[in-house]
Amino acid sequence: MEPNPRSHHSRNPMKSRAETEYRYEKLTWPEINDAVDLGKVCIVPCGAVEQHGPHLPLDVDLVCPNGIAYGAGKALPGKILVLPIVAYGYTGHVMDFPGTINNDFEHFMHHVLDITRSLAYHGFKKIILLNGHGSNMPNLDLVARRTNLETDAECILTGWWQLLTVDKDFLPNWRESKFPGGCAHACELETSLYLYLDEDNVRKDLIKNGDISFNREDSPFNFVDLFQQGPGTVVSWTSSYSDTGVLGEPELASVEKGRSAYEEAVKQLVELVNYFHPRPKDVRKDRHRHSPTIPIGWKQRPVGEERLSEGES
Repeated sequence: MEPNPRSHHSRNPMKSRAETEYRYEKLTWPEINDAVDLGKVCIVPCGAVEQHGPHLPLDVDLVCPNGIAYGAGKALPGKILVLPIVAYGYTGHVMDFPGTINNDFEHFMHHVLDITRSLAYHGFKKIILLNGHGSNMPNLDLVARRTNLETDAECILTGWWQLLTVDKDFLPNWRESKFPGGCAHACELETSLYLYLDEDNVRKDLIKNGDISFNREDSPFNFVDLFQQGPGTVVSWTSSYSDTGVLGEPELASVEKGRSAYEEAVKQLVELVNYFHPRPKDVRKDRHRHSPTIPIGWKQRPVGEERLSEGES
């Protein structure tokens, strides 16, 4: 069992609170300065409040990335700060199912970009967006790219389920559900992880597999799974291809599968931080023969960042 950060700090007073605390919001502003000096990697969990069938609560996409981020923070507190989760994501296509809360895609992107810009402003230069909701991915990809182009920080995006693909042997030995479609939404994977993290809130008597209707077309173009999407997939209203909101085979889920997935995701997130933390920043190089005479048409770079050329004002 991981020690409580407060008690660990009290046993070792020579260590600063910033070295032992992995929860961003539990630091004071002077301790944030210490965390910046440590070069801590900020993990921003991003989720959604949306339906997950009759058997899982609306907070699946909050519980899963938060649980994994906290697991990594406990394992590597000297290098990680986990921010409070971005709770509302892009879920417009699921609004036919009661309870889902949609965040307009532009509002969502600007919200997360404001967070990464704030972190960069305070001095954090390494940021990981840990996503818990599949339809956030294209939006968060743009946020990460814009953070890299518009600030002096570096930002990368990963979905928690993508961490399970790093070890090429893990998923083939873990997964029992059919491909494609057995792991898509409220499925074998999400149900297993939720069973491990918050078993009491799973309505076990209501667990039932659900099909994705267009997956039955057996088309090489039009299919969906958490781990791959067809090259010509029609992404529309969830209610048009699912009656229950369950996309996959949750009947194959188990607590032990959830524990295994959790431990693998935490392990790989720690490895990602260990890779990212010391990695030198990629250096931008101007390839123009003549220095540009106007600024690039994006937001102004932070004060103190090196100018593109001496002639730029």
